[in-house]
Amino acid sequence: MNAQIKPISLVNENATKILIQEIGIVDTIRFINQFSAGHGNYTEERRSMVDSMTLEDILSGIEEMKNQGHSIR
Repeated sequence: MNAQIKPISLVNENATKILIQEIGIVDTIRFINQFSAGHGNYTEERRSMVDSMTLEDILSGIEEMKNQGHSIR
């Protein structure tokens, strides 16, 4: 059996068409968006937000979220 290798653009086009037929355009878009690389530098952004926080800041933030009805796991 000889499998012909298709260009990835054709594979993507065919896969997208099949997904749209099977699960609809909205869920196809949601599915494809999972694989987005995003943007920015998470590590640097996190450090800039968290490095200056004390343990008390974190604990009071958790309490505030609980009081607002958020589920804390």
